Amino acid sequence: MLGRVRAGLVVALRGTRVPPPAVAPRWCSASGSRRAEEPPRAFDPALLGFLVCPLSKKPLRYEASTNELINEELGIAYPIIDGIPNMIPQAARTTHQNKKQEETEH
Repeated sequence: MLGRVRAGLVVALRGTRVPPPAVAPRWCSASGSRRAEEPPRAFDPALLGFLVCPLSKKPLRYEASTNELINEELGIAYPIIDGIPNMIPQAARTTHQNKKQEETEH
């Protein structure tokens, strides 16, 4: 009997489609951009107890002036976007400290 009910539902629902949601998520405007009244999220320094560099597995230092997580050893900085650290190594930039070390080695 359950099989007949399920088959009946499949036939009944086969032609129906679920319309896309008419309401945007609360953090987006109708155009998909962030609302002007919401400030960007700040980085929570408590995360430094858990986050490590994905390359060296060493602790990171938060630099508030540039809003980045710095790996002093490798001389790279991971950006923080809207309070979320981008820990992808390809997204990291080299710091000036790393460039100075290379100049003194040559």
